[in-house]
Amino acid sequence: MKKTIGGAIIEKPIKMAASTRKFLLTLHILFSVGWLGAVLAYLSLAITGLVSQKDEIVRMVYPALALVGWYVIVPCSLAALLTGLVQSLGTHWGGGRYYWVFLKFLLTFVASIVLVNHMPVVSKMANMVGKGQIFGSEYEKLQIQLLVHAAGGLLILLTTTVLSVYKPWGKTGYGLPKQEEYRQNSRPYLLLGIAGLVILFVIVHLITGGMRGHH
Repeated sequence: MKKTIGGAIIEKPIKMAASTRKFLLTLHILFSVGWLGAVLAYLSLAITGLVSQKDEIVRMVYPALALVGWYVIVPCSLAALLTGLVQSLGTHWGGGRYYWVFLKFLLTFVASIVLVNHMPVVSKMANMVGKGQIFGSEYEKLQIQLLVHAAGGLLILLTTTVLSVYKPWGKTGYGLPKQEEYRQNSRPYLLLGIAGLVILFVIVHLITGGMRGHH
């Protein structure tokens, strides 16, 4: 279909099918909620490891943190990031047309990068505890670091949730000229398949590499 904008004839882009859009939205919500719930569990474990005076509890906490991190938090974070990106580019929200969408993506991207870089520290802590090294300045430093990272991750996730609900600030300078257009996406299932393959590859790579360090 053609239409005229400013005297120029352009092709009206094909929108993502409603069923595909809802499916992507459902996946994105599931992964985001899973990420948030796992971070809450992670934070509670980190607090327990810091305040507990019982060695047997400490020896269980930090290996559990590594398992939750590698097998739940990392996969959910990457899946939420990619499904959110694909959904954004395939709908009228666009990647950079709205301030809240751009900021949410930026926060999610930063959180995912920090998380991936942080996980080797969690594996290191689990190894130390497994060897009985539950004393000393390095051990105490890592305890605080794990707690701070968990609290920071929770704050970011709560912020992205608020952005999704309230959608503040309106359109960006890029989005305003695009009010009459939609981002072209004629092959949503192909994008979804590519996103799924990337998610699977990254998850397998991170888990195998991270758990080798854990063991």
